[in-house]
Amino acid sequence: QVRLVESGGGSVQSGGSLRLSCVVSGYTYKHYCMGWFRQAPGKEREGIAAIDTDGSTTYPDSMKGRFTVSTDNANNTLYLQMNSLRPEDTGMYYCAARWWHLPGLPCNEQTDFGYWGQGTQVNVSS
Repeated sequence: QVRLVESGGGSVQSGGSLRLSCVVSGYTYKHYCMGWFRQAPGKEREGIAAIDTDGSTTYPDSMKGRFTVSTDNANNTLYLQMNSLRPEDTGMYYCAARWWHLPGLPCNEQTDFGYWGQGTQVNVSS
């Protein structure tokens, strides 16, 4: 059974940084699209970043500049580096994956991700 487990969340002051991790276990696939999302209380889920097997990354305009997505394929781990955090970044952060995502297909926050982690909480205080 494929599992995605996030970690690295916590409490940080405004301007601080965090690095989230998402470890994939159970099976690994040659072609993928993986992404990070977040959801604040009372708000809709929003996409942060996506990355495919070739290492191509996409970010919504609102997320460009402070967030960086990366992967360590040898360790089946997805990362999200978050810098200059703001109170409005507070929320539950989730990783997601789509397997057999063939090269050349768009990989972004609108991809139909079939696997999700349970989330890790990020709290940013002013």
